[in-house]
Amino acid sequence: MDIDQTRPSTPLRVGILPIAEFAVMSYAATVEPLRAANLLAGAPLYEVVHIGQGRASVPSSGAAEVCTQAQVGDVLKLDMLFVIAGGELRTHSDPSLYRWLSRMGRQGTQLAGVSGGPLILARAGLMAGRRMTVHWEYAEALAERAPELLLERTLYVIDRDRMTCAGGTAPLDMMHALIARQHGAGFARRVSDWFMHTDIRPAVGPQRAGLVERVGSHNAAILDAVEAMDNHIADPLDLTQLAGIAGLSARQLNRLFADHLGQTVMRYYRVLRLERAQSLLRNSTLPLTQIALATGFASSSHFSQAYLAQFGHAPSSYR
Repeated sequence: MDIDQTRPSTPLRVGILPIAEFAVMSYAATVEPLRAANLLAGAPLYEVVHIGQGRASVPSSGAAEVCTQAQVGDVLKLDMLFVIAGGELRTHSDPSLYRWLSRMGRQGTQLAGVSGGPLILARAGLMAGRRMTVHWEYAEALAERAPELLLERTLYVIDRDRMTCAGGTAPLDMMHALIARQHGAGFARRVSDWFMHTDIRPAVGPQRAGLVERVGSHNAAILDAVEAMDNHIADPLDLTQLAGIAGLSARQLNRLFADHLGQTVMRYYRVLRLERAQSLLRNSTLPLTQIALATGFASSSHFSQAYLAQFGHAPSSYR
């Protein structure tokens, strides 16, 4: 048993909200890792609650249906809520659903969208100032309709209290990242191995090989740490958390980064976040304050000082 026993033992309560005509692949790739984590841990790490919209079961795009234990509008205490959608969403409009999702967000639930789910979160006004992704089928229309959104063409994005995922098999990669953060990289690998999902892809690229090329190292602990950094740009992890994900002590991880990359862990992380901020400056009209928050800086002044120190000019002059 290599699950990190220092992590909280109380099960996380996870809501699953499948929208009628959802894709079974996206649903299974989101839910099954949670079931496998419970099985492999021999303990309930995740308590899953399926939520419907006034019906006892929700039909998928095929023959399968998902039975529900709660309904939209109910008062629920959830740690995370995944909206899984597919099919025809161009004209989707459901004000009562949007209001309920907003209420869940206000009470502290981390909101996630899978496949077409991010589009629903965006329609509910819940993705403003947050980086996000969506299935390619919806991306072009969403970008046209809401050009202010920080839309990326990546597998998944975790930005503070929002998670978005392109669907298909990509949720397997996103759930690996979540389980690694909550219970350690070693345990997350066991969960992925359960599904013969051995080639874990980072959020920003299609394959791990791309991460190796970008980082310039094949060291597994370094790659685990950098992948965690990629997944937590807006809500930076501290050195102890990164070391825990990599399965090392903070001192060991710093030594590896110094030997292989020539800089400390947190220095590497800061540059990574500043490069992401530079991309937002180039590709969006977002105010500096929002860019600062989206890349993990406490204020626009703190961001501007760090940016000036790294690039030699102020972010406002770059834009």
